[in-house]
Amino acid sequence: MPPWLISVYAALCSFAVYFCMYIYRKPFSAAGFTGMHFLGDDYKIWLVSAQTIGYMLGKFYGIKLIAGMKGEKRAASILKLILASWASLLLFAVTPAPYNILFFVMNGFPLGIIWGLVFGYVEGRRATEFIGAVLCVNFIFSSGVAKSIGKSIVLNWHISESWMPFVAGALFVVPLVVCTWLLNHTPLPSAKDIQNRGIRHPMTASDRKNFLSIFLPGIVIIVTTYVLLTILRDFRDNFANELWTELGFGNQAAIFTTTEIPVSLIVLFCMSLLILVKNNMKAFLINHYIIMGGYALALVSTLLFLNKSISPVLWMTAIGTGLYLSYVPFNALYFERMIASYKVKSNVGFIIYIADSFGYLGSVLFLFLKKQIGTGLSWTSFFSTAIIIICIVGIAGTAVAAAWFRKKYSSMQLTQQTTYA
Repeated sequence: MPPWLISVYAALCSFAVYFCMYIYRKPFSAAGFTGMHFLGDDYKIWLVSAQTIGYMLGKFYGIKLIAGMKGEKRAASILKLILASWASLLLFAVTPAPYNILFFVMNGFPLGIIWGLVFGYVEGRRATEFIGAVLCVNFIFSSGVAKSIGKSIVLNWHISESWMPFVAGALFVVPLVVCTWLLNHTPLPSAKDIQNRGIRHPMTASDRKNFLSIFLPGIVIIVTTYVLLTILRDFRDNFANELWTELGFGNQAAIFTTTEIPVSLIVLFCMSLLILVKNNMKAFLINHYIIMGGYALALVSTLLFLNKSISPVLWMTAIGTGLYLSYVPFNALYFERMIASYKVKSNVGFIIYIADSFGYLGSVLFLFLKKQIGTGLSWTSFFSTAIIIICIVGIAGTAVAAAWFRKKYSSMQLTQQTTYA
C-alpha cells in the first residue's frame, strides 16, 4: 500500500472511531432539561459537571495506562470502554433524578481514555500532522453533529431527554465495531517514518520520570495555558444550546452543525499545512504561533461582537475557529513534533494525558465558579468575559513557553556536541 493511501486510511478510520465515541458523549448537551433543578442549580449543570468529572478522572487514570499501552490491546479496550459508557446511559434513563447524575460520571470516565488509544495508531508518522488534523476535526464537526442528532431525536422522534442519549448511542453500535476493526488493521509506521519521527515505545515509570525531569518547567507553563484553553473550549461545547438559545436560535437543530462545518474545514486546512514543514523543531515552534493566533482571533471577534460589529453566527463561528486553532495542536501536532525534536523516549499519549487531566480539572472548577459568581450574568456575558481574560493570559503564556523550549533545545544541542567532541 503506498504511503499516501496508508495516511488516508489511517485518517479516515481514526476519525470514524472517534466520531462514534462522540455519539456516546455529546448528544445529551443538546437537551435543556428545562424546569429540572437539584440543590438550587439547573439540572443540566449537574449533568455536565458529572460527565466532566468522570472524563477528568479518566484522563488522570490514562496518564499511566496510555503511556504503557501495548498495541495489540488497543482495539478491544476501545470497544469495552465505549460500550461501558453506553450502558451507563441506559442506567441514567431508567434511574430517577437526582440519583441518575452518578451515571454521567460513569459515562465520562471510560470515554476519557479513548483519545489516547486511537491516537496510538497514528503517531510517529511523517503524515501525523495530516492524520492528526483529520482526527482532531472530531472536536468540532462530530460534536456539532452529535448535538444535532440528539436535538433531532427529541424534536422529531419525540423521545424524552432522559432516553435520548441512549437511543443515539444505539444507532452507532454497529458502526463503532466495524470502524474499530478497520482501525486495528492500520499498517505500522514505515522505516522512513521511524527515521524521521523516532520509535514510540510504551513508557515505564522510569521513562516517565526522566521525561518530566527534563521538561518540567516548560510542561508546567504550556499545560497552564492549555487548562485555560480547555475551560473555554469545553464551556462553548457543553453549553452551546444555552448560548444559541440566548442568541435567538434555540429551535434550530441544524445550527450546531452549520457553524461547526466551516470551523472544521478552516482548522483542518491550517493544521494539515504543517506536514510541509520537514524540520521538526521549526514545526514545533510554529505550533506556538498558531496557538497564539487562535487566541487572538477569539479575542478580537469577541470584542467586535460586544461592539455589535458582527452577527452572533459570525461570532460563534470565529471564536470556534480561534479556540480550536489553539486547542487542536495540543491534542496531536504540538507534542508529536516535540518528541521528534528532542528525541527523548516517550509517546504522545503520555504528555497529552498530563495536559488533558489538568485541563478538565480546570473545566470542572470553572463550572463551579460559574455557579458561584456567574449566576447574575447571562450565559453570553459570562462567556464573553471569560474569553477576553483567558485569551490575553493564553497569548502571554504561550509566548513564554516558546522561549523556554527554544532555549532548552539549544542547550541540549550544545550538550550533545560537547559530548561527541
